[in-house]
Amino acid sequence: MPELTQDMKDMIGSQQCFVGTTNKECAPNVAPKRSTRVLDDSTLIFTEGTGGTTYRNILDGSTVAVAVVNREIPDGYRFMCRAEFQTDGELYEQAKELSMKTVGRAPFGVVLLHIEDIHSLKPGPTAGKSVV
Repeated sequence: MPELTQDMKDMIGSQQCFVGTTNKECAPNVAPKRSTRVLDDSTLIFTEGTGGTTYRNILDGSTVAVAVVNREIPDGYRFMCRAEFQTDGELYEQAKELSMKTVGRAPFGVVLLHIEDIHSLKPGPTAGKSVV
């Protein structure tokens, strides 16, 4: 299983992440997920608060791509992930507590993103190539 480098973790923590999914008809969807963060060396997590298209696509089994780019450098990464949706347990309760304080309602759940491959989004000869 691919592991995140410190540079990747720093970029995820400081830049906007965009989550890509597809529906059953393979129509793409891309959405910003401000709550995207590192859970451990091979897992990302975000809180699903809207219950929109990303939520439905993940429940339907979509593979998930997460893109993060720092335009100032320029550099970035695409993480190809298998999603796991949780509506209870410690991680959900932590997200629920924060959501209740910030938006006044419980989230639909938390999404664990188990990283299966990592690609470079840095311009040049490594663009789009696997980095693991």
